[in-house]
Amino acid sequence: MPFYTYLLKTISSKRKKTYAGYSVNVEKRLIKHNSNSGAKSTRGYKWKLIYKRKFKTKSEAMSYEYKLKKDKVLRKKIIDKYEI
Repeated sequence: MPFYTYLLKTISSKRKKTYAGYSVNVEKRLIKHNSNSGAKSTRGYKWKLIYKRKFKTKSEAMSYEYKLKKDKVLRKKIIDKYEI
């Protein structure tokens, strides 16, 4: 079963935020974030998926998620490259 690391960005918010996470089903996870039952830091905002990357193992996905959360330069490159 593949795992995904994903990056979300807020939709039409005065405060622009991004969120990195991992999941087996990114689409289902996005629905949870947008219904305020996802991660605590995503509550109160509407989100759109701007990037996802597939991994074979959970540990690989978690490691990349950690890297995205800590590496602001990498995060900005992804946002600039993949945001529509």
